[in-house]
Amino acid sequence: QTPLVDSGGGLAQPGGSLRLSCATSPSIFNSYAMGWYRQVPGKQREYVASMSADGTPHYTDSVEGRFTITRDSAKNTIYLQMNELKLEDTAVYYCKADRGIDCSWGSGAQVTVST
Repeated sequence: QTPLVDSGGGLAQPGGSLRLSCATSPSIFNSYAMGWYRQVPGKQREYVASMSADGTPHYTDSVEGRFTITRDSAKNTIYLQMNELKLEDTAVYYCKADRGIDCSWGSGAQVTVST
């Protein structure tokens, strides 16, 4: 059992869109910085996007302008809206909750971009 539940992965064509969700508990949502990472087999897990405590979004430059991270405090959930998908976006995407002294990972959501 994990405190982070990832969902919303799937298959999309290049140029298409997908939306990922990460549901958390109120204690996690209100105390941890939230973000998204992705990993391709044989490569290191890489940072994608995050949300500062003040609500400011941050992105790696490869997704800037295409992906949008948002949060819904009423649902204790963060989202990653993925637009203009490219083949190289194919990966397993992981939600992360981090407060420095500890962190938690979601189980991962497969995103496949293919023709």
